[in-house]
Amino acid sequence: MKFEKLKNTAEKEIKLVEDLNGLQDFSKKYLGKQGELTQILRSLKDLPKRERIMVGKDANELKNFLVSIYEEKEAQLKEKGIKAAQEKEWIDVTAPGEKIAIGTLHPLTLARRKVEEIFKSMGFEVVEGPDIETEWYNFDALNIPKDHPARDAWDTFYLKNGFLLRTHTSPVQVRYMEKNKPPFRIIVPGNVYRHEATDPSHEFQLQQVEGLMVGEDISAASLKAVVGEFFVRFFDKNVEFRFRPDFFPFTEPSFDISITCLVCGGKGCSVCKESGWLEVAGAGMVHQNVFKSAGLIRKDGKKWQGWAFGFGLERLVMLKHKINDIRMFRSGDIRFLKQF
Repeated sequence: MKFEKLKNTAEKEIKLVEDLNGLQDFSKKYLGKQGELTQILRSLKDLPKRERIMVGKDANELKNFLVSIYEEKEAQLKEKGIKAAQEKEWIDVTAPGEKIAIGTLHPLTLARRKVEEIFKSMGFEVVEGPDIETEWYNFDALNIPKDHPARDAWDTFYLKNGFLLRTHTSPVQVRYMEKNKPPFRIIVPGNVYRHEATDPSHEFQLQQVEGLMVGEDISAASLKAVVGEFFVRFFDKNVEFRFRPDFFPFTEPSFDISITCLVCGGKGCSVCKESGWLEVAGAGMVHQNVFKSAGLIRKDGKKWQGWAFGFGLERLVMLKHKINDIRMFRSGDIRFLKQF
């Protein structure tokens, strides 16, 4: 009766085992050194021979039963574990993959591409020049001789041996005119550098877009037409603009180009200092001294005519997207860059 009761109890308990740790506890309870069956087998030596044979036979049958249900349960639990692991690690190769986040083009890159596309459609060639310049191309050839007060308007990064980081893209005008004869029309996008403190409206590195058109009968009227067409296409709407007298050593006459404030619509706000207008470029008719520096002197005694302008690319993007801090462009802030 004791063996039968032990067999029934063990059979019920093993059905409740849910994992290999529980199975190990079951094995210790019934088959371990201090287990139920071991205690019975140890007590055989105290029994008479005849009874010892009978009890031993029943004990071996119980042992075989316990081992059998243990091994069966162990196989079930291992199979269950394998299935669980397979389900956890299973991959559906037919399912669409996770979308990988990719980078986007920088807003200044997007703007530069659009500017180039607009001017190319109007017959302009895109030209580039070196960021490291000589004083001759950056100042002297542009009618800004040494000790000229106009040089104070540019905070320059001077390098060794008479080199410097260009303060504007205008030096490329002279470089291009030295090797090309009019008529021509070009734009020069590129970096410029200014030795000044940064704040919401100033940076030490900027991007400019220089424009130059030279021929026999070039006037400020064509400058106004080209600039007006550019504004419409860049800002995707009609924009009111104006030319006002200004001074630049390399142009005569010189103008500043302003547009109606896109933030307040020309009504007046803090961005435009309540004026309703924002200056976006300097421009003017190319000074004859610049033509001379580039070697553009006509044998017939006539003079070449041309105009030039210089836009700040950051300023254009800030106006278009209503950005109030120029430092955001080089901040590396992904939240800002992802908006474009």
